[in-house]
Amino acid sequence: MDLKLQGQRVLVTGGSKGIGLAIATTFAREGAVPIIVSRSGEALAKAVASIQQVTGVTAQSVAADLGTQAGIDTLMTSAGAIDILVNNAGAIPGGALAAVDDAKWRAAWELKLFGYINLIRAVLPHMEQRGSGVIANIIGMAGAVPRAEYICGSTANAALMAFTQAVGATSPRAGVRVFGINPSPTRSDRMEGMLRAQATQKLGDENRWMELTAKMPFGRLTEPQEIADLTAFSCSPLSTYLSGTVINVDGGQMYATPQ
Repeated sequence: MDLKLQGQRVLVTGGSKGIGLAIATTFAREGAVPIIVSRSGEALAKAVASIQQVTGVTAQSVAADLGTQAGIDTLMTSAGAIDILVNNAGAIPGGALAAVDDAKWRAAWELKLFGYINLIRAVLPHMEQRGSGVIANIIGMAGAVPRAEYICGSTANAALMAFTQAVGATSPRAGVRVFGINPSPTRSDRMEGMLRAQATQKLGDENRWMELTAKMPFGRLTEPQEIADLTAFSCSPLSTYLSGTVINVDGGQMYATPQ
């Protein structure tokens, strides 16, 4: 299927690994030009090489801390014109209320919550002035199904869902679509590390971490490519009536009867 993304300039934050890298690579396969952002120049270099090897497309990269206004300013100066923005950067630590101190809470929100908001604040006016553009926020299922043991992330994700719905409800008047995607736990080095820690605590052996995925839909984690494919399709001209909504990608867990 041709997604009609040829030549589109796509900015992907957190684009050096995991879901972000899968999204950037998928857009490159469709003939788009990815611009990937991360705090690590070394990780970006590896990601650019990976995208080049897989697709033949040379991605642009920008090293910037999007948890700071200076980082956003650096990105906006370096990136140039943007047709599609995919907000994906940010990993919020787990823990119940008593386990997440104020410093960790605020640092996590600066990148994931305010990073998304402030980058959209910078990009949206240019898209509206041009009369076209798409913004996709990769958020997370914990916003739709809050968990006490992930209180900081659940609260940030819920806020981002409301923000996405509010902005995306009015942006089409200026020709811009804004929507969100909530992935359920997705395979990545970070997720494996978290599951290994849980397996150590619950099962006494970190190597049994795969057992913790047995009750998930299809008996596995979500694959990054599944999120990437949905993102590319939803950002494409084939989805021109999609805005102001957040898509839950959880294999039906939200409405499943507990067993």
